[in-house]
Amino acid sequence: MSMSKAERERRKALLLSQIQQQRLDMAAGRRDWLAVTGSYDRSWNTLLSLRSWAVVGSSVMAIWTVRNPNFLMRWGKRAFAAWSAWRLIKTTMKHPLP
Repeated sequence: MSMSKAERERRKALLLSQIQQQRLDMAAGRRDWLAVTGSYDRSWNTLLSLRSWAVVGSSVMAIWTVRNPNFLMRWGKRAFAAWSAWRLIKTTMKHPLP
């Protein structure tokens, strides 16, 4: 069963119309997506731009730590104590005593 030429042209026009509408919907969705995620993109780009400074800072910290090993130990202990306190507080807030 074959379609007539007029039927094929009508079907083709309908499909092209649907494709155009889908393209418009996708463009609108892209615009909305970029509007919502714009702040995250800017933050990520800022973080990437600071990467070279992080390398310099970590190099300076490595040299400082080699020259002052007690400094690293002292701050490591403080960081561990702060992390432990945070876990204790979080656990206590979840399960308060009766």
